[in-house]
Amino acid sequence: MRRLLPAVLLPALLLGCAQDAPAERPTGLAAPASKQDDPAQASVEAPTLQQVVAGDWRSHDNRERDAFRNPVRTLEFFGVQPTHSVVEITPGGGWYAEILAPYLYHHGRYVAAVVDPDALPEGGGRDYQQRARDQLETLFAGAPKQFDRAGVVAYDPSAPVFGAPESADVVLTFRNVHNWLSNDQAEAMFEGFFEVLRPGGVLGVVEHRANARATRDSGYVPQARVVELAGEAGFVLEEASEVNANPKDTGNHPNGVWTLPPGNNHDQADAERYAAIGESDRMTLRFRKPAD
Repeated sequence: MRRLLPAVLLPALLLGCAQDAPAERPTGLAAPASKQDDPAQASVEAPTLQQVVAGDWRSHDNRERDAFRNPVRTLEFFGVQPTHSVVEITPGGGWYAEILAPYLYHHGRYVAAVVDPDALPEGGGRDYQQRARDQLETLFAGAPKQFDRAGVVAYDPSAPVFGAPESADVVLTFRNVHNWLSNDQAEAMFEGFFEVLRPGGVLGVVEHRANARATRDSGYVPQARVVELAGEAGFVLEEASEVNANPKDTGNHPNGVWTLPPGNNHDQADAERYAAIGESDRMTLRFRKPAD
């Protein structure tokens, strides 16, 4: 475990589709698409985040979430640039992959870090992780113009490795920390983030934010706990943003955060009430790996 560094708070799956046959797709980090590596891309202008978010390859359901997830402002806060090498941790169905992979397509690199189902014991979530991987692979295969440069790394959550040491500019994770905490994997995950990031690199975390009314196992996490985990791994908290805050969310729901959209785990009679609340109140934290 690394020494806890001072935290400074400022105000406030998948397989890449470069080949046609799934069996030939890369299972590790792909080489960055750079001007030096691919001169044909040097003159191609990278799209803006606004253009990518408006892309017609994005699903209707995902577009409906933009008002709650604020992708442009969130990625701007994390400082993601089209030349960056970005590793997204457990991207699920690919909500952010639909944005990040096309944004980084010409001059950067997008890598989806997914749980390796074969690293899990029988009955230990292997089927769930395989379905998640298959879902993301289907997304990538369905839009090769956006995803055929995407890479993948499959990791063992008990000893996670997300790529070669110091190979990434940015590591991003959206609404995953509560799962790692419940499975006693959080410390190892944050240490893995630190290892794969270059010195000076950024870790961006979005997570359901617990308040005094949130209960244990509700899916909400105290912000101080996330800061602690990152600090123990060696990160410094650079800034927190309220871009994904939702003051309508009390954090006290019968089925935890999954009561709210998009989970909607509630009685149909309560649909209107929870739709009016929207998605959860979320912390948005930018950490940096010290350059020393």
